[in-house]
Amino acid sequence: MSAASDHKAHSTRANPNTQGVGAGLRLALCRRRTSHSRALIANCRLSFNELRKEMMTALHGVYIDHQMTTPFAMAQLSAKIKPFATDLARTGVLLLTTCVRVEAYGEESSLRSIDRTMLSGFSYERIEGAVAIARRLAQIASSAHSQILGESYVSHQLANSIELVDPNLPIFQVARFGLDMGRAARERQKFIASFNYDQIVRDIIAHRFQNGEPPDRLYIIGAGMLGRGLIGSGVGERFRSTTVVTRNPKTLRKRLRPYADLEVTLMRPEEIGQEPEPRSFVVIATAEVNQEYEAILRKGLLRLEPRTIVDLSSIPTLSDASAKNLNYVSMYSKEFLRFIEDNNRDLAPKLPLLFSDIEATLRTVQIHLSA
Repeated sequence: MSAASDHKAHSTRANPNTQGVGAGLRLALCRRRTSHSRALIANCRLSFNELRKEMMTALHGVYIDHQMTTPFAMAQLSAKIKPFATDLARTGVLLLTTCVRVEAYGEESSLRSIDRTMLSGFSYERIEGAVAIARRLAQIASSAHSQILGESYVSHQLANSIELVDPNLPIFQVARFGLDMGRAARERQKFIASFNYDQIVRDIIAHRFQNGEPPDRLYIIGAGMLGRGLIGSGVGERFRSTTVVTRNPKTLRKRLRPYADLEVTLMRPEEIGQEPEPRSFVVIATAEVNQEYEAILRKGLLRLEPRTIVDLSSIPTLSDASAKNLNYVSMYSKEFLRFIEDNNRDLAPKLPLLFSDIEATLRTVQIHLSA
C-alpha cells in the first residue's frame, strides 16, 4: 500500500473524456482560495457545466469493509468477487475490491444483482447520489478508511478500478473526481503512513539481523503492484542479492524495466530451496495463490529454512500447520498488528481535518455548480 510513489492531485491522464472533471477540479483544489479571478472561473465554466450534468445523475452504491466484519472474512469475500470486475465494468458498474473492502457503484438498475448474489449473507451499506459517492470515494482515496491509515496503495487500486469503466459514463466522471479530491486532501493534510508495508518489512529485517549480522538473500514472492513497490523501495539494500519468485518470468522482465538500475534475479517457484539459506529473508507479496501454488511454495520454503517469512497477503498463504516449523509473520500476527496500531494511533487525530478538507472541496464545487 505505500511503496509506490504518491500521485499529485492533478496527475490525471490526458484523456479528453476526463478533461472536464480535471479542469473543474483544478479550480476547486487551488487551495480553495476565494480570490480566484473571474477569468479563471470563466475558462472553467464549460468544465463545470459538464461536471454539473454528471453530479445530477442518479447514481447508487453498495459497500462493505473491514469495519463491518472481520478483516479475514472481508479478504475472503474480496478475493471471491474480484474476478468479476471486468465483466461488471461492461455493464456500467465500478467495482472496487481491496483486501479490506468490496464496493460497487453505478446506476441502480446495474446494481440490482450484486446485493442479491455477491453480497448475500453479509450486512452492507447503501449509498445514493453522486455527491455522496464522490465523498465516499474521496475518503477511500485519502486512505481514511484503510486498515493502515495513510497508506497510498488504495488510491492506485481505485484508479485501476476506474480505468475499467467506460469513460463516457457518469460513474467514471464522478469517481475520477472523488479520486483526485481524496489524493489532494491526503497530500494537503500530510496524512501519510509512517509504517507502510516496505517500512514494516524493513523494521522486521532489522530485528531479525542485529549486531551487524549480514543478511544473505532477499526473496520477494509475487510481481504485482505490491511486489514491484517493494523492489523499487530499496528494501533489499542490506542483502547480498534480491530474487523475485514468479510463475511468469517473461512478463516480469517487462514490468521490471523501470528498475533496470537494480540487480534483481528471477526464479520460478519450483526452484526455491535448492539448499538451506538460514540468513535469507522471504516476503510473500501476492494474493494469487491456489492450492497447487501453495504446495509448491510450502515445500520450497521448508527446504530453504529462511530466517523469517513475512506474508503481506490478506489471506495467509501458509496454514498454521504448514508454517509451524517456520518463523512466519502474517498480517494477523501480533508483531505485524503492532506496527499498524502505532501508525493508526499517530494518524487518527488528523482524521477530522482530513474529512473537513474533503467537505470544503465538495462545498466549493457545489457552489460553482449551482452558480
